[in-house]
Amino acid sequence: MKYVTALPELEALFGPVGEASVRKEVPVIHPAYRAWIEASPFLVLATSGETGLDVSPRGDPAPLVRVKDAATLLLPERRGNNRIDSLRNIIANPNVAMIFFVPGVRETVRVNGTAKICTEPSVLAEFAMQGVLPKCVIEVSVQAVFFQCARALLRSSLWSGEQVAGRRTVPTAGEMLAALTQGAVGGKAYDDELPQRQAKTLY
Repeated sequence: MKYVTALPELEALFGPVGEASVRKEVPVIHPAYRAWIEASPFLVLATSGETGLDVSPRGDPAPLVRVKDAATLLLPERRGNNRIDSLRNIIANPNVAMIFFVPGVRETVRVNGTAKICTEPSVLAEFAMQGVLPKCVIEVSVQAVFFQCARALLRSSLWSGEQVAGRRTVPTAGEMLAALTQGAVGGKAYDDELPQRQAKTLY
C-alpha cells in the first residue's frame, strides 16, 4: 500500500489553494458569519483530551449559540447522558472546533477556537429553556471562522427527501443497545418508551 508521509508530497497531490479558500477565513465573527451562525439550530463540537478525541452534536432552537461579541460564542450545555466527554476534554485541552448547519442549506460554517466552562449564574440565566437552566455554558474564544462549500452535502444528498424516507434502514436506539448488551438493555420496550422519555427530559 502506498501512503503519503510528508507535507510537500501531500501539497503536491492537491495543488495550490484557491484565493477564495484563503480569503474566506477570518479571525473574528464577521457580520456575514454572525447572521449565518445565528440561523443555525445545530452544530457538531470537536474536542481533544487526555483520553483521546470526541465529537458530539448540539442542538436548540436557533440561535443555538449566542454571539457575545466578535470574538466570543456562548454554547449552553444541555441535559444529556452525563458522560460529559466534551467537557472533560476542554478541562484538559481548551482547543475546540465547531461546524454549524442550517437545515436545507448546503454550505456550513466552521469555527476554531479555545473554550472555557462558565457557571456564572447570570450567564446561565440567559439560556433558560422550559424553565430549566443549563449546568454550564461553553465560552469559545474564536480564532478562525470560515464557510465550507456545498460539495459534501451535495454528494451526500443530506437534505433530500429520499434520504429522510430511507432512515429506517438503520437500527433503532433500542436495537443497538440490545445488540451491544446481549439483550440486558434496550429492545422494543426501550424504543417504545423513548419518545415520551425524551420529551420529558429534553431540558
